[in-house]
Amino acid sequence: MNALRFQDTEMLFLLWIIPFLAALYFYANYQRRRALSRFAEANLLPLLNTSISVARRRWKIGFLMLSVIFGIIATARPAWNPVPKKLERQGRDLVFILDVSKSMLAEDLVPNRLERSKLAILDVIERLEGDRVALVAFAGNAIVKCPLTLDYGFFRMMLQDVSTESVSRGGTMIGDALRKTTDSVFDDQEKKYKDIVLITDGEDHDSFPVEAAANIGEKGIRLIAIGIGDEDQGQRIPLTDQSGQKTFLKYQGQEVWSKLDADTLRKMVNSTPGGRYLNVSTGTIDLGEVYSQLILSADKKKLESKTIRRYEEKYQIFLAVMFSLLSLELLIGERKNKGRE
Repeated sequence: MNALRFQDTEMLFLLWIIPFLAALYFYANYQRRRALSRFAEANLLPLLNTSISVARRRWKIGFLMLSVIFGIIATARPAWNPVPKKLERQGRDLVFILDVSKSMLAEDLVPNRLERSKLAILDVIERLEGDRVALVAFAGNAIVKCPLTLDYGFFRMMLQDVSTESVSRGGTMIGDALRKTTDSVFDDQEKKYKDIVLITDGEDHDSFPVEAAANIGEKGIRLIAIGIGDEDQGQRIPLTDQSGQKTFLKYQGQEVWSKLDADTLRKMVNSTPGGRYLNVSTGTIDLGEVYSQLILSADKKKLESKTIRRYEEKYQIFLAVMFSLLSLELLIGERKNKGRE
């Protein structure tokens, strides 16, 4: 046995049950003797127990105790004979740029464009296999909500916190969001293995998004743009005041109608290597499936390599001993053999 270890050491705390079982046995034995003494004189007790073998009874409790011990050890997953194994982690860097402008409150997608976008991103997170992810929220300016990380739990927490209040300035500056991503999220060491998933209704306020897309294309970054919202008629932008009353956003006395600007998004993706535009409009999309088709199957860079020692688990041996001891306990009777005193 070489370098014994337990994979689940917490289970060994269950060994405290052994003293309890021993105390329970002695207590039961004491109560049995006390009950007999009520029906017979002390000098008659040995005659009443002539058919009971004290030694057999002790063997039975001994086998039972040992079976419990071996069972507990088995649950702790004992292992030995460590074998070195080299693990290599590969993946891509994936940044979600999420539009959080007021137009994302439009309800042409249920419950609204922003919440539907967040659900779509969560679908991707469920399928990630070693990729680092980051989150950038933007409206009139952009803010990095989550840097590149493998901590998907932290990413989910940051995503859930995103709202139209996440960015201080109103408006929609897609170009600024792309530039913020290249300057503050990605590094310049690798020109491949980088993807941006942009989720927006495409409306832009003179931030030169096509030029910004061309710039990231020169850096080898692929852009996948998801266009959401009604492209034809558009949709009003609902607002809820402190009293809970619902109104609609107005500009110079007129209600604002937000439309999907698909043309701009198409021009942007055409400026990046392998860029893709996916027109969700007011329909549905499985962004997790998009990830599987476009990103999971793409080339990946070697992110990390390390050597671990993998132990051979031997809990089966202890389970076999446990069942053998239980079988012996069941086969041994408490009564003496015939012909013996």
